[in-house]
Amino acid sequence: MRLFFLLATFGLTLGALGAANVTLTSGRTCGTVLTEEFISLAETNFASKLESDPEPQAKNSGNGTSGSVTLDVYWHVIAADKTKKKGYIPKSQVSRNIHAINKHYAKSGISFKLVSLEHTINRKWFNNVANTGNNTEQNEMKKQLRKGGPADINVYTVGFNSDEGDGSLGYATFPSTYTSDPQDDGVVILFSTVPGGFTMGYNEGKTLTHELGHWLGLYHTFQGGCEGSGDFVSDTPPESVPGTGCAYGRDTCPGGGKDPIHNFMDYSLDSCMNEFTPGQIKRIKQQIRLYRGIKL
Repeated sequence: MRLFFLLATFGLTLGALGAANVTLTSGRTCGTVLTEEFISLAETNFASKLESDPEPQAKNSGNGTSGSVTLDVYWHVIAADKTKKKGYIPKSQVSRNIHAINKHYAKSGISFKLVSLEHTINRKWFNNVANTGNNTEQNEMKKQLRKGGPADINVYTVGFNSDEGDGSLGYATFPSTYTSDPQDDGVVILFSTVPGGFTMGYNEGKTLTHELGHWLGLYHTFQGGCEGSGDFVSDTPPESVPGTGCAYGRDTCPGGGKDPIHNFMDYSLDSCMNEFTPGQIKRIKQQIRLYRGIKL
């Protein structure tokens, strides 16, 4: 996801910031970028699974919360050294992010429990992990650290300091890819996006909320632009391009409704994101049941 905004948006100058540990990002990039071929194959497979599923409630699960489930979270802090500015975030910030995602997903019936927190000092991983298909550091990191099965969430916090990862706030795998590559499964986010982090505009913990949305089976709200099936959710208005800032009243696909700038799967500022739609919740329930074995 790429969100461009100016320093002036915050009414600040470099001089006013002084020597504080503040990151001013000129753009925000979600590394979860999918090809049309991937989406076509994934959705064909998903439709087939829905049609043949022996429990029909998976097809028509309600928009509300019909049940509840708690998912285990294994959190891996990757740092270059034992300083916060090099990624060594404390348990207090991790716990605040867990609290945040529980709030954000409350209407889905899904809650999250931190069952493990490990700190690993590895400068190469911290700097070079990126979602580039065959990233050596990412493969090493996940091979050594990943825990659990398809229903368990592995979160890795890194620095994204290489050319490959520069500007990225995070990326995630999808439910449908678990079977083919279980070791790769998980969510990777920029360490300074946790609550109280120093990436301005994106430090309320909602990067994890967004990336978990992918892990649970959701696409970006602007997927496919104004044409076609978009994000395959009927109640998210079509959107031609990612949101920026908090653009109230923006309508990039006339006739389809105002852009969903408040949706967690758009690219707005953290302060602007506050909702999933009933249709997204329905899709999440179907995806995690069919691909992750999570009954809700």
